[in-house]
Amino acid sequence: MPSMVRGSLGSSLGYQALAVSSAAVSLTVPSRSRIAYLYVETNDIRWRDDGTNPTASVGTPLTSGTDLIFDGDLSKIRFIRQSADATVHITYYA
Repeated sequence: MPSMVRGSLGSSLGYQALAVSSAAVSLTVPSRSRIAYLYVETNDIRWRDDGTNPTASVGTPLTSGTDLIFDGDLSKIRFIRQSADATVHITYYA
């Protein structure tokens, strides 16, 4: 993660490597977290943040090698792979 991004997000509260497969998964959010920096590694995924599970064809696509800064309701965001298993690296911030 570029240092300029880290500085603008404040203090880190934790890290998670999330395995994303054929069943939708959600985050394990550390206490007091309100922002998540996500980086998609290996394969493309889809996500939804309305509390509904995405599918391989429904949800916002996020391609491998891209990142997302999410400051919505962290308890509602969910992920699923598009075609092959992926890993999402997440750092949480206050």
